[in-house]
Amino acid sequence: MDITSHAEFPADPDRVFAMLTDQKYLEDVAVASHALSHECSVEGTTTRSKRELRAPEQAQKFTGPSLTIIEEIAWGEPAADRSRTGEVTLTAPGQPLVMKGTATLAPEGTGSVVSIKADLKINIPLLGRKLEASAAPMVLEGLKIQESVGKDWLA
Repeated sequence: MDITSHAEFPADPDRVFAMLTDQKYLEDVAVASHALSHECSVEGTTTRSKRELRAPEQAQKFTGPSLTIIEEIAWGEPAADRSRTGEVTLTAPGQPLVMKGTATLAPEGTGSVVSIKADLKINIPLLGRKLEASAAPMVLEGLKIQESVGKDWLA
């Protein structure tokens, strides 16, 4: 299932990149997403966020009451206009869920925009597509939380 998201931030790409790769920002996002527990790290230009979340009701027979999600973004070097591209991976250890795609940070107007384009797959015969459709809104909500926390962070 295709996942696309677009988040606008009131700051230049260098400042937004510094935020996106700040461990405290990642931790603030985990708290805002009501994670039951979380671990966040930054190594160079790669971020990693591991969050234990309440599982959606329709997935609980597969996952139990909670689901661990690991999100990694490996950002590339800046282009001349200060834009960057990163490889996004989202996995759920022990579960047949994986999302892979691209994050793009680019200047737009007086600020910046972060766009995500990814493919979400849940490899369960016969049920995979239905579970993807129920998981997609949660993934998109997580991205909106990142935008909301980011706007507060930059204020």
